[in-house]
Amino acid sequence: MATKIARIKAATGMLQLHIELKHLRPKVWRRVLVPETITLAKLHQIIQALFQWSGAHLHEFNAGEERYGSPDPDFDLPGSIGSERTKLLNALTPSRTIDYVYDFGDSWDHRVKVEKVFPPSGLKLPMCMGGANATPPDDCGGVPGYADLVQAMADPDHPEHDEMKVWIGGGWDPAEFDIDKVNRRLAAIKL
Repeated sequence: MATKIARIKAATGMLQLHIELKHLRPKVWRRVLVPETITLAKLHQIIQALFQWSGAHLHEFNAGEERYGSPDPDFDLPGSIGSERTKLLNALTPSRTIDYVYDFGDSWDHRVKVEKVFPPSGLKLPMCMGGANATPPDDCGGVPGYADLVQAMADPDHPEHDEMKVWIGGGWDPAEFDIDKVNRRLAAIKL
């Protein structure tokens, strides 16, 4: 009589990532715990939630000379590496980093660094552990447009203050970071 062997899925460890928007002062960053088996496609969803991006623009990951994303048949060469099956741990550079670019027009460059590796735990992942400052709004014009937005919003006498306030939908604080709001967004992601 043949015996069936039950497969038990081993618990996976966790990675603590530090994700920072490059070229901005003050720094905009997030710290998040993710499963060590995370794919780049799922990491994209997590970064979108962490930074409250809309997801309306193209993105890619860059690790050294390698590019990862959702291949576009009109522009990418056959054999381009997709992000759906590529695990973060397999794509990292020797410095344990990878770059993520969101919105090729505004070019929001993020540096993703693995800070720590933890053994399995009972935590529900992903989970934001910290961060600083508000994310620039989508379509604000990249780093220079963001600097103009911050300046206009900070000065009620600025010639573009009222227009920017309407565009952004009211008051906006570039120093605001709401970890509870971010974690609610993360909770909606199915890993």
